[in-house]
Amino acid sequence: MSHNPSSGPMIPCVIFDMDGVLVDSYRAHFESWQRVAVEQGVSYTEKDFAWSFGRTSREIIKGTWGRPDYSDEEIRTIDARKETLFREIVGRQFPMMDGARELVDAVRAAGFRVAVGSSAPPENVALVLARFGERQVFDAVVNGMDVQRGKPDPQVFLLAAERAGAVPRDCVVIEDARPGIEAATRAGMASVALVSTGRSEDDFRDAHPDLVVRSLRDLTPAILADLIAKRV
Repeated sequence: MSHNPSSGPMIPCVIFDMDGVLVDSYRAHFESWQRVAVEQGVSYTEKDFAWSFGRTSREIIKGTWGRPDYSDEEIRTIDARKETLFREIVGRQFPMMDGARELVDAVRAAGFRVAVGSSAPPENVALVLARFGERQVFDAVVNGMDVQRGKPDPQVFLLAAERAGAVPRDCVVIEDARPGIEAATRAGMASVALVSTGRSEDDFRDAHPDLVVRSLRDLTPAILADLIAKRV
């Protein structure tokens, strides 16, 4: 792997999205959005849900509900209600993504920095990492309140790299949504598209991830290091 010596030693970093990567939260999110939409008297379809991937709850409410008259306070109230419902659903039976724990442990043991870059609110991230039982192995965690712009804006991944002590060109992002892959590319990072629940390979056709996998068990530290090397 080539590297500019003047910038110091290369520190590889894996940045994990949370929803759909560390936790198989598709059904819990869709159910909680549908329930709060019914309470608000608006329609919320699975197509709306697909558009929402990677975006913050604030962006979703403004972008899919067709109610521009919502005040900021109303949006915060709806947002809080939706996320409370989500945590109740996930809390009953935590759906950890198959192979997530093993991959985090493997890349950590291989000397990678490990970070989480999520658009989710801090309470959700805290719940997932607590259930995941691996908070101490993450060098950096970024949640939706840490950024002003959701994916596909690269802000979340750039901040994760900065907090982990890595530079963007030495990072690889694992994502399950097109906006996340686009954000990784715009950040100058390698990317892996994970075809998780509710996704298909076609979802990433024009996003050009460096690799598409159907399971985290298809990834190893060597594969991730090679993806970084090819982009440098």
